Parts: sequence; structure tokens; C-alpha cells
Amino acid sequence: MIIRRGEGSVIALVGRERETAQVEALVDRIRERGDALVLRGAPGIGKSALLAVASEWARAHEVAVSSTSGVQSETHLPFAGLYQLVQPLLGAADELPARQREALLGAFGMEDAAAPEPFLIALAVLNLFGDAAARRPLLIVVDDVQWLDRSTTEVLGFVARRVRSEPIALLLAVRDGYATSLDDSDLTELALDGLAPAAAEALLDAQSPALPVGMRWRVLSEAAGNPLALVELPLALDSGAATTNAEFLPLTARLERAFAARLAALPPPTKALLLVSAANDGPDLSAALLAGAAVTGTELTAEALAPAVEAGLVELREPGIQFRHPLVRSAVYQKAGPADRLAAHRALATVHAADPDRRTWHRAAAIARQDESVAAELEEVAARARRRGAITVAVAALRRAAEVSEDPPVRAERLLRAAELAFELGRRDQVAALLALVEPALLGRPQRARLAWLGEVLEEGRNEGPERILRLIAYAETMESAGDPTLALNFARAAALRCWWTDSGRDLRRRVMALAERLASSGDDPELLLILATVTPVESGGAIIDRLTKLRDARFDAAMARFLGVAGTAVGAHDLAGHFLDACISDARAQGRLGLLAQALGSQMWSRLFCGDWQSALLAAEEGERLARETAQPRWQSSACAALALLAGLRGEEERGLALAAQAERVLGSGANSSTMAIVEHARGVIALCAGRHEEAFGRLRRLFDPDDAVYHPMWRLWAIIDLTEAAIPERREAVRAVLAELEEVGARTPAPLLHVGLRHARAVLADDADAGPLYQDALNADLSPWPTARARLLLAHGVWLRRRRRIQEARVPLRTARDAFDALGLLAFGEKARQELRAAGEASDLRLPSSVDQLTAQELHIARLAAAGLTNREIGQQLYLSHRTVSTHLYRVFRKLGITARGQLRDALRDRHGR
Repeated sequence: MIIRRGEGSVIALVGRERETAQVEALVDRIRERGDALVLRGAPGIGKSALLAVASEWARAHEVAVSSTSGVQSETHLPFAGLYQLVQPLLGAADELPARQREALLGAFGMEDAAAPEPFLIALAVLNLFGDAAARRPLLIVVDDVQWLDRSTTEVLGFVARRVRSEPIALLLAVRDGYATSLDDSDLTELALDGLAPAAAEALLDAQSPALPVGMRWRVLSEAAGNPLALVELPLALDSGAATTNAEFLPLTARLERAFAARLAALPPPTKALLLVSAANDGPDLSAALLAGAAVTGTELTAEALAPAVEAGLVELREPGIQFRHPLVRSAVYQKAGPADRLAAHRALATVHAADPDRRTWHRAAAIARQDESVAAELEEVAARARRRGAITVAVAALRRAAEVSEDPPVRAERLLRAAELAFELGRRDQVAALLALVEPALLGRPQRARLAWLGEVLEEGRNEGPERILRLIAYAETMESAGDPTLALNFARAAALRCWWTDSGRDLRRRVMALAERLASSGDDPELLLILATVTPVESGGAIIDRLTKLRDARFDAAMARFLGVAGTAVGAHDLAGHFLDACISDARAQGRLGLLAQALGSQMWSRLFCGDWQSALLAAEEGERLARETAQPRWQSSACAALALLAGLRGEEERGLALAAQAERVLGSGANSSTMAIVEHARGVIALCAGRHEEAFGRLRRLFDPDDAVYHPMWRLWAIIDLTEAAIPERREAVRAVLAELEEVGARTPAPLLHVGLRHARAVLADDADAGPLYQDALNADLSPWPTARARLLLAHGVWLRRRRRIQEARVPLRTARDAFDALGLLAFGEKARQELRAAGEASDLRLPSSVDQLTAQELHIARLAAAGLTNREIGQQLYLSHRTVSTHLYRVFRKLGITARGQLRDALRDRHGR
């Protein structure tokens, strides 16, 4: 198009030197690291030309190019764009792990697969690309991303976020004004604006040197630097399609009109052939000729396209008819009358009779009325799409089926099912749009309850207090009467969660508890235990701990295992919760259920944190935050940020901790509730405590215990008692003693292990000197093996108490032990406090030197641990949703940082944090 040969580049674009350099640099560094770049701009602004520059530059530098382009008429075909990219590589699919291979081939309809998880499909594609790039670096070029089917776009986003360690680059072009699933993927964007005035003049003069001065000014003014407009508007003006007195139009409309002007002079067979080509699902020339013949009633050959080729509207090249620009396709389709468009789609439905999906979509486009037979076929399209893992397509098919439904109640049911599928995708915007089309009066009682359930999950962040809980109870009772205990339990669980978020009162909690006990299949039902743990964590704590202990050897699916793990965390039995969460995480990884995995990691990080396994807590929090962001779960992302903030504070990284706490609040936005606010404020309190700002720490932590404060939470406060106690300067101790007295009453009603660890610690620290000794011994004699951090902090407090009573020799022993424990745990802030106390006790203590393990990033540490456990690179990649080549690259860095040369040395290197 608007390109000329240049000396420094294979091809150069007028006025695009900076942008050309950027896309060429993307290719130049591909062997060092992978990357992705999104080009965004208006129609005709030069996105496709830049893609051509990158492709030519890549081929000139021995980089393979795989390309595809979105086609507006293909957005409803599952994985249509992805297939174009992957098809040349499918010969290597047999080398993929079985689950990935089955998911990928099932997505393309090449094998039967039971609704493959989208992320397994994406991982398979990543591995295919990675294996191909190992032979020759790979540039993936995608034009008109806005018209790809969303299933393809989501796979591309997944791949783009994971190519940093691969010789792979992605260059993706998106038209302004279109939202895609790439928008929230944090990929680098290059926004294309109009050409600078000098460049615009140079381009116009090169293309149309004979323009009169007045016409030249008009084109420059209206084109506003748009390269395609600078080329096309002179042709339109010259042909008389516009006059110098024509009104100024939006640029896209002007360009479409410019293309449409050339259509007017074409013979009827050519126009008909262009129309069916524009309406067709792809560039297949033979299908277009057959459909064109059906429309015109005469046999057509490729010669009928010659006038369109001469007019510069289309090209004939592999794999068939190629429109010169997407706006040409749009102009052809929009210029045709409604009757002509319907006729084109009817012809295409006949031509695609052997392809039920294509046939059905064309049948749906060929009618201007309700037609139940078409609606029924669209339902079948939705079922096939769902089986292939293309849920987005299934949603679109059900929505269109609703539009052409003849029976209003059936229409409402189809919309409801479409909304339920959209919820599975996490597409809250789609859910809201579909629910707005449903007429509740057309629904029966069970359907109204399903509608209410979708409304509940859609408005999860809204805190309406007891009124919302009462409505949820009423819906649960409706579904109980209708004989649907599964949905009834869903409502009960939602009511229980809202009881956890806010103080709903004892009576309401008891109603939810009674409802759950009535609905549950047995006393060991995981959903029942979860509901009891969130509604009555103190009163039911003992029974839940007993049941969890009994169920440790039982096997549950991933979702039920998570329920049990969350029940354990809610009642403070983090030592028990970890077992169930580990099982859930293992299954969710294998099944590709990344949304569920993010939730399980969000619970596991707190279990690991409170149990003192800081490395594992950090790994779970970092991965959980990344996956929650990727699967659009802001509540879980916010919680992970808060955990990372608290961990940063404990490691002495105050600035980073405060930034993460602020991020946790930003992510949650208006969806905050007392539970999440308490977590963030707890993190800020610990950060201040570890930085030595005791007054600030006390003020923040005290808020968790004040029922009148917005961050008060009756359960989360129980896990903060050690922090509050240590933040209390002498004049604040009476206030903490009052809090302790209140928590002693709670402790008398629940055996929650974490609470009683905190109570024993607080009793000793807050006691008068005459009583403290036996209380310290009582706390230290308890079994603290599941709580190493609590034990280390208790030893530090005991050492400080001994030193202040001038029992110097005795003080050194617990202080030394606490220092070594903090060093082993990686808690730098507390380790430094122990060193300060040892120096005050007359014993020198060198600064802790960072070990080689401390140099590892969280992802490197995760990979190193899995490798040390004996997993292969492919097995690690399957667990962490990375390519095996990325795993290999990380391990190479790990070996260098740890100073080892063999995989067999990993276990010892990771075990010995200090090199001893």
C-alpha cells in the first residue's frame, strides 16, 4: 500500500520511521527474549503496513512468520483464527502431553473432547509455538484482532504473557474503538496517530502529484494524516463521488464511501460476487462462485472478479479472494440493500450445507423474522461450541437463538442459559447485558431463582447488609421447595459469604446455618462445612476441626477440596486447611481450571503465611495474584496483593509493602467490604510494626478490634492479636488487655489453634513481671511445631523480657534461637530486631548475609522446588502453565544464581539457605 523501498529497511513507510524502528527492534531482539506488541489505531492509519514491514524484516533475518487476520464474518466460528496460525504446526501435536493434545484437537473439532478447558488449549498452543521457535525464531502477526473470535484472542493473550523466555514475538493490530480480551493483559501498546503534516504532504504528492491546489488542500484537511485516506480520497474526488461542497464526514464513513464509489461502476455479476465474498466465512473462491451463481441465476467464473481487481478493490491470491482493505469488505456489504444481503446469506447457507455451524449462522443471517427451526439449530451450534471449549461462541449462538425464537418463554430460557455460560467465562459485562434482555414475567419460579443467582454473582461486591441475605435465604427456600438442592445450597453459600463480609447479627446467621444443615446431604458435606465455617466460625469451630481431621484421608474433587480448605482457614485451623488446598491446587492445575486455581492459591497463601512457610506463601501469593488478574477475579487479586504487602513488610521491604497495600485497595475499588479492608489494614499495621513505628502500627491494628470501625472483622482480628500486642507501647497496654479479655471469651468457645497461639503469646507479653515467667513457659511448652513464626516471635519476646529483668545470660539463649529462626524463615525485619536485642545483651551478632536462594525470583524458586522434587521440565510447565522451554531458561538462571551445575544439586542448595 503506502510503502516504498528504503536503504536501511527492507521496506519503509512514509512518515513512520519511529514506528518502523520499534517493530524492527521487536524482531531484532527475538533471539534474546520474546515479547509482544499491540498496534492500535483508526482504520487506514497504517497498522497493516507496519505488520508488512515487520514480516518482511523478519524473513530477511531468518525469522519464521506465522500470520492470520480477523474476518468480521468469522467471529462466531470457534477458534477460526487460531486454526489458521496453528494448522502448519499440528503435525507436532502428538508430542504434546495427552491432556493438552486432546484439548487442542478437540477445540478444532478434530477429536472428541469433553469441553476442554480453555487454558489447556492455550498451553498446548504455547508449547507448539515454543517447539517451532526452538528450530527457528517465530514472529506471530495478527491483523484485525477485533474481528477474531474471542476464544482465539484469549489464547493469544495467554501466549503473549508467557513468551519472555522464548524466541517468539507477537505483533497484534487492533482497530480503535473495539474492546478485546487483550485490553487487560498489560501488553505494550503502540498507538498510531495521523502522519505529521510534512509526511502527509509527501505521501499525497507521491500518490497524486497532479491534484489541483484547492483539491490538494481539501484532501490534506479531511484526511487528517490518515495514510489510507490520503491515497483513496483523491480517487473518490476525481471520480465525482464527492464534490468540493460535500459535507465533512467521519473518516471511516468517507473511506467507505470512497470504496463504495468504485462499486457503482461494476457490472452486476461482479457486484453479486463481491457481496457473497464479503458475507462469506473466509476467502474461499469456489464457495463464493457457487453462492454468486445462486444469487444471479447464472454460472460465474473467476473472470467475473476482473473488474473489481482492476478497480483495486480485491486481489486473487492464496487462499482465495482477498479484499484490499477491511473497509472494502465493509463498504461492499453496507452498500448492498437488505434484500440483497439476505439473498447472499441464503445462498451461502446452501453452499455450506456440509458444515452445520457455517450453514446455521448463514441461515440466521438470512432471515428478518422469528424462526424456531433456526433457533433450534443455533442451540445445537452452542452445544458443539461448548464441547470444543469455545464458550464465547456458545454464548453468541444462544443469544442469536433467543432473538429468532418464536416462543417468548423459550426465548427467556435461552437468554438465561447464555448468561450462565457468560458467567462461566467471568464476563460480567456480558452477563449484565443478557440479563437486561430477560423478561422475568416469562420465567417460572425455578428460572427466576436462576436469574436471581446470576444477579447475586454479578453484584457480589455490593454490600446491602441483612436485606440481601434475607433475599438469598428466600431464594434458597424457593429452590428447596422446587426440588433443586444444588441451587438452593448455592444461595445458602452466597448468604454465608455475605455473613462473613459483614456483621449480619446472630439471628440471621442461625437462619443460614439451619438452612444449610437442612439442605446438606450429610454432616460431612464440604459445602455445609464451608457455610458453617463462614457463618458461625466460633460456635462451629470445634466440630469443623473434628470433621476436617476425620476427612483428611478422603478424596474430593477440586471444588469440594477447596471448600474444605476454606473452612479450615475460616476457623483458624490453617495446619489442617493446607492439606485440602494442596489437593485442590493439584487437580485444578491438571484440569486447566485457572479460575479455581487462583482462588485456591488465594486461600493457601494465608495458610502458608500463618504456618510460617514464608517461601511457599510468597509463591502462592505471587502466582495467585497473576492468575486472579488473568481470570478477572478482583477480590482474589486484592487479597493476594495484601498478602504480598504483609510479606514485604516482614522482609523489611517497607516501600514495596505500602505500594502493594495501595494496589490491593485500587483493585477492589467500590467492591470493598470489612473482610477485605481488614486484610489490607492488617498488612499496613505489620509493615509499620516491622519498620519500628509502633504508634502507627498500633493505630492501624487497633481498628480491626473496634466494632464501630469500617475495617472491623470479628474473625480476622483473632489472627492479629500477636501483632497488636507487640505494637502496644506501655501507655497502650491497658487497651490491649481489654481486647485480650474479650478474646479470652471467644477462645473459651472455640479450639481454633491460631487463636490460642496468639492468646498464650499475649498473656505472657501483657502480664505483670511477677506473673509473666510462668506464662512464657506455658506458651513455650505448647506444641508450636506447626507455627514456627509464632514460636520465633515468642522466643524474641521472652528474650526481651529476660534482658529487661537483667537476666542477661538467660536472655541470650532465646534471642539467639529467635535470630536463627527468623534468618531461616527469611524474616529480615524480625531478624534485625533479634540482633539489636542480642547486642543490648552484650553479644555481637553479624548481619544476616543474603543467601544464594534469596536471589531467586518467586517464579525461579517455584520452578527450582519442583525440579528438586524430581519433575521434568515438561511436567513443571504443565503445572505452572509455562512452556517447557521457559522452564529450561529459568532453571539455567537458577543454576547460575545457586552456583550449581546439575539438577541433582538443587535439593541441597535450596535446603541450605546460608551456604553452610
